[in-house]
Order: sequence, then C-alpha cells, then structure tokens
Amino acid sequence: MYVLGIVRIAFGILVVAWSFSLLPNMLDLFGPDGVAPAPESIRYGWGLLHVWNNDTAVWIVWALLLVGGIALTLGWRSRVAALLVFVCILSFQRRDVWVFNSGDFLLRIEAFFLVLAPSGAALSLDRLRTAGSFWSAQVRSPWVIRLLQIQVSIIYLDTVRDKLAGTTWTGGTAVSYALRLIDLNNFPTPTWLSMSPLIVNVATWGTLLIELALGVLVWNRKLRPWVLAAGVILHLLIMVSLVVAFFSLAVFVLYLAFIPPETAQGWIDRRRPSAAPTPVVAQQQDP
Repeated sequence: MYVLGIVRIAFGILVVAWSFSLLPNMLDLFGPDGVAPAPESIRYGWGLLHVWNNDTAVWIVWALLLVGGIALTLGWRSRVAALLVFVCILSFQRRDVWVFNSGDFLLRIEAFFLVLAPSGAALSLDRLRTAGSFWSAQVRSPWVIRLLQIQVSIIYLDTVRDKLAGTTWTGGTAVSYALRLIDLNNFPTPTWLSMSPLIVNVATWGTLLIELALGVLVWNRKLRPWVLAAGVILHLLIMVSLVVAFFSLAVFVLYLAFIPPETAQGWIDRRRPSAAPTPVVAQQQDP
C-alpha cells in the first residue's frame, strides 16, 4: 500500500495548490454577484453551492476543500478527507462549469477513487494512530491502484480516438494550430517553429504515438518506464507551452500508480528512521 500512500500525498498537495488557485477570483466566479449569479441547471447535478448560494457559502466550501486537502496529504481520516475533497471540488465545478478544464475534472475523478480506497493504509497519521508508526503499511488488495492505472489507458485511448476523428491531427497540422492560439500560449511561439511542416508533422504524429503507447504499451512491464518517461516529457512540454492549469500535474498523479511496489518499498526504507518498526504490517482495520 506504499504506492497508494504516495498517490494520496501527491494528490493532497495538488488539491491544496488547486484550492489556492481559486482564491484570486473566487467570488467573481462562484458568488451570486459574479459572472454566474445562479448555479447552472444540470440534470441530476448537485453541489453544496446549489443548496446555499451566497458569498459565505463559497468561503466555507473553499475552507472545507483546503482542510480536506491538508488532511489527505497528512493521511488523517483519509477516506473522510477524500470524500470532503470530492464533494467540494464537485460543488465548485457544478457552480460554474465554464471556468474549468479537463484537468480540473480529472482531479474530481481522482478524489472519487480515493474515496473508495484505503489510502490511509500507509504513510499516514491514520497508521500512526492505529499502528503507532507513520511508516508502517497494511497489506491490502491493490484494486484501487489498478483502477487508477486503467484510468490512464481510458484517458489516452479516448483522446487518440477523438483526435483521429478530426482532420488536423490526421493531416499533421494540429500542433501548429495549438502553438498559434495566442490566448492559450504561455509565451509567443517563433514562426519558424509553429509553421515548419517537418517540425509540426513530427510533433503532431509524435504526440499521437506517445498517447497511443500510454494507452496500450504502458501495460508491458519492460516498456512501461520508457512509455511513462515519454508521457512525462510530453506533458512537461504541454505545461510549459500552453495554459493547461492543473491538467499535466493531475496526470502525473495517475502515473504514480505505476510505481512498482518494490521500488516504493525501497524508497521508503531509505527514508524511514532507523528506529521505526517493520514497515509492512498485515492488519484488517480500515483507516
């Protein structure tokens, strides 16, 4: 369960960062006097800000989100914290769906998976509370880790399918258009780069091949490190060149689910205080 503990910590840190990113324009985006005076009417949609639509509610939901993110990072009442984070993220996204992108929605999916998971089974205050050691871990079924891994394949296979249905990707020009979207670029792209037929074709088809590999070849143990490394490079380039907010970082959290258990164990052993007890403990209590 060390892998799940690492995923939980990384996700918790990301949630804290995401919550602070809402602060500058929070009331303008989610308050009754902002750009969306009333919540969007969505069939079967729900959220705390649908029930309570005023500035005080916005601040309370934000505070709960921050507390949940911190608790999840520390592993304190991990499942309750994950549920709190999920409900708060959902509430903000349902309050004004137009200001979020796929990265924000991916955070919500990850929060839901952690609601289902015994994410406090390792590297958590829950373990300190129940077993006397932050560094100990329960032996648990890794089915939630498998769900996170499957989510990676779903994301990339669905992305490749959608891209192949268009003409710019199959025509090898999609990256050129992306690099010339001024409002979405972090910095101006040189014309020699964005208009070069060779560079643009290589970048466009290279992106498709990497995404296809992440959907399929990531399941090959020997190829997995190389495929994930290619994915990291791809998303770092996207994050540097385009305004994608938390999308790449949310994807990196999913990548952590592919850390081999023995690698996670070795990493923890090197950082565990020498006086700490045996790190893996079989225990049935669910934190």
